[in-house]
Amino acid sequence: MTSFDPRRSYSARPALPWFSLLLSTGTLVCCALPILLVSFGLGAAFASLIAAFPVLVALAEHKAWVFGLSAVLLATAGYSTFRPGRSCPPDPALAARCERAHRLSVWVFCVALSAWGIGFITAYVALPVRIWLGY
Repeated sequence: MTSFDPRRSYSARPALPWFSLLLSTGTLVCCALPILLVSFGLGAAFASLIAAFPVLVALAEHKAWVFGLSAVLLATAGYSTFRPGRSCPPDPALAARCERAHRLSVWVFCVALSAWGIGFITAYVALPVRIWLGY
């Protein structure tokens, strides 16, 4: 029988999936939202967005770094969420909390991965395809 090792418990890194969700959403705001606004003919809305948040220009100029950093963070969060040897305490009440937290982390990770994927497709695939098609 193996004993419970608190260092290998799931609760050691609860903030990592949330931080990856935050950074993945940042990829949507920096790179996907401006392209979508301009694609739908909302250039004035995009101009007012840039006037209100000028940091978006700097983020868009460095979108490779934003996407790279968020991809590394997503990979780390994925490993943390699905790592082998993840264990919960043997106490039934604590085990239930641990499993609930794990399900929430899986959900948050999937949302973050979806947000990153939408941002990547919009920033790196949709614009070249749109240009290639002549729109």
